Amino acid sequence: MILTRTPHRISFFGGGTDYPEYYLQHGGKTLGVTIDKYSYLNIRKLPPFFNHKHRIVYSKQENVNNFDEIQHPSVRETLKYFDIKHGISINHDGDIPARSGMGSSSAFTVGLIHSLHALKGEIISKKSLTKEAIHIEQNLIVENVGSQDQAFAAHGGLNCIEFLQNGEINVNPIIMNQERMQTFQDNIMLFFSGLSRTASEIVQEQREKTHLNLENLNTMKTLVEQAHNILTDNSKDLAEFGRLLNKTWNLKKSLSSQITNDEIDKMYDKALDAGAIGGKLLGAGGGGFMAFYVEKEHQPRVIQTLKGYLHIPFKFDFEGSKIVVYEDEYRTEI
Repeated sequence: MILTRTPHRISFFGGGTDYPEYYLQHGGKTLGVTIDKYSYLNIRKLPPFFNHKHRIVYSKQENVNNFDEIQHPSVRETLKYFDIKHGISINHDGDIPARSGMGSSSAFTVGLIHSLHALKGEIISKKSLTKEAIHIEQNLIVENVGSQDQAFAAHGGLNCIEFLQNGEINVNPIIMNQERMQTFQDNIMLFFSGLSRTASEIVQEQREKTHLNLENLNTMKTLVEQAHNILTDNSKDLAEFGRLLNKTWNLKKSLSSQITNDEIDKMYDKALDAGAIGGKLLGAGGGGFMAFYVEKEHQPRVIQTLKGYLHIPFKFDFEGSKIVVYEDEYRTEI
């Protein structure tokens, strides 16, 4: 039996520059962090005593006899990719709902790949885990996803991630002293809008308009370096990070007509009026979670003002996808 734990992420800057349409031509860069909200996968060989060969449990339960019957796209394509010959049981549980803008789909795929390698008795590097997840999501599922979510889920931590024109991805941890890191973590607030959305349609429009959005995407990429400098230069006020979030949010809204709506704009304006310095909607847009930079003294007022929305306390995660349980007696060759 294998149990994996894979973190969700908050993407602060550079989202949109991690799509191949952009970075293979211009190079991309993002800045974000993983948090202690996880996707859990429990995987084992399924004994041959049932009327079905495979069992997949997530928000639904699927009992099937061949891969083509599987509705869950990541499970279907990942099991095909591994060419599993025996029956398998997959159980998923998560801290964050799907379609909420925190990389849940990629966290699931990364955790699944990690689990299946462990089931084979293999150790996979974080870099290889990232590459395999990107290949499965972009080439096999043919999903409208970028390349940052897989890297964050695999590596964990507070990172600046570079997407090179040759397709390589460099994950660079951001180094801060402990006190400054703690202050930064404490000043990030996370709220759930209560709205869910299918990211694929929003991203499709954004990807199709890449050539029209080049100027804004280039600017969003430069903000990554500015944000990195704010975090690592002890002489700089961290409040500047919040003001930069406000700038990137305004740029992000221009990339697609579906990124924001009246409810999200109202939520954002309320938070700023209550003392938030800046913020942005996470993920493709249309709903999900919103992150704000709020200094300690203003946080009670922001919470009160946004009392109709769920406030999610969290801490940063620095481990990335990991094997929590590995019981060798259940291991079998795939």
